[in-house]
Amino acid sequence: ARGQSGRQHTMDQEYFDRIAAMDYALAHDDGQSARSYDDADVILIGVSRSSKTPTCIYLANRGIKAANVPIVPGCPLPPELFTVRGPLVVGLTKDANQLIQIRRNRLQMIAKDEETNYVDANSVREEVAQARRLCSDHNWPVLDVTRRSIEETAAAIIQLLQDHRDKQDVAAGAGQAQPG
Repeated sequence: ARGQSGRQHTMDQEYFDRIAAMDYALAHDDGQSARSYDDADVILIGVSRSSKTPTCIYLANRGIKAANVPIVPGCPLPPELFTVRGPLVVGLTKDANQLIQIRRNRLQMIAKDEETNYVDANSVREEVAQARRLCSDHNWPVLDVTRRSIEETAAAIIQLLQDHRDKQDVAAGAGQAQPG
């Protein structure tokens, strides 16, 4: 070992890309900064407690600019979500029963009353169904994160993102092809 600072974490372009992605994820958490969604690599949407934020942070640590948008009953989604051109939009969903349990635990942690639609079984099932329909209507892929770790979810998103980029490259190449 040498007493030279900075050797463990090289400040190269990859490092700065990761920091930029982290800044992006934090600035675009929970539906914020919708005007710059086109700068994202991926936008995660999903109902409350479907691991959107931690997944975005994990992706950002891999250098992927990730935004997330909550699907909240009665609240419109940002219009910019429906006009993005480059980013991949991915829906995250979870089993309603597990979601209810997680939400109940969350309410207990913040000492809130449990008599709310946030944990009502019928409301939560409808919320999950509406989120799935939204994704289906817009041809956005959906990942069920019920039995997935953040790392497994991120790996699936990274694969979807690579497939998305490959399709964009093919489409761009087809648009540039000259008749010969």
